[in-house]
Amino acid sequence: MPNSVSAETASADIASADAEPTLLALDFDGVLCDGMIEYFQTAWRGYCRIWSPPEQTPPVGLAESFYRTRPVVETGWEMPLVVRSLLLGVSEAEILADWGRLAKQQIAQEQLNPADLSAAVDGSRDEWIAADLDNWLAQHRFYPGVIERLAQALDSAIDTYIVSTKESRFISQLLAQQGVEFPGDRLIGKEIRQPKSQTLRDLIQKHTQDTVPPRVWFVEDRLKTLQTVQTQPDLADVKLFLADWGYNTAAERDAAQQDPQIQIISLAQFTGAFAGWSQSPA
Repeated sequence: MPNSVSAETASADIASADAEPTLLALDFDGVLCDGMIEYFQTAWRGYCRIWSPPEQTPPVGLAESFYRTRPVVETGWEMPLVVRSLLLGVSEAEILADWGRLAKQQIAQEQLNPADLSAAVDGSRDEWIAADLDNWLAQHRFYPGVIERLAQALDSAIDTYIVSTKESRFISQLLAQQGVEFPGDRLIGKEIRQPKSQTLRDLIQKHTQDTVPPRVWFVEDRLKTLQTVQTQPDLADVKLFLADWGYNTAAERDAAQQDPQIQIISLAQFTGAFAGWSQSPA
């Protein structure tokens, strides 16, 4: 009997240990930080560069429509194209339901080049940053409770990383404004120029000790990014979380709900104890 009790206790200890990660990888925009205001303003500036509208002030209500349709954007050059589509009268419902086809159709009809759209977006953002960095940074907001949660993770034994398509220097500045001095070697940003799946692979290799890999939890708001990780056989043990407060659509959340390998997590769960992350959001 004592042996049985000891075995049960050991089993419980292992289960408890497995209830939290040893390596936590977090997306930035859409998980920690809401940059939607900046996205729209950059998209509008890019739109003005391409289409040169007579009025340089965006119409009333356009920003709100953009916020609701922004989740369809996979790469930055699409942002001014979303603005263009909305101004041409394409409904939000159509954009959310069939953006891939609509974007290709719009490019063909107007003889646009994604490279030119990308240059308009990047150029507008770069000029804004060069002219008034503080103003650009001020367009970002952190989601309620995430700064405290991030500080808790940093104070723990968990290896915590931010894996983002935003440049790490801007992430560092935004966090510093909130009193968080995030270690520079734990910020993996746009300048790395590699898929997040490869970054996760690199982190696993870095933190594997005595052939024992870390328990990796990855929180992302882009369903396609999580699905890409799913296609990598060597990343099968990475626990995947879709942030339901980020830049994703109801259809994407429904798809994730049907996927046993992806856990939908709410902001309340994210800012709470790890033990509650694997439960269904309220």
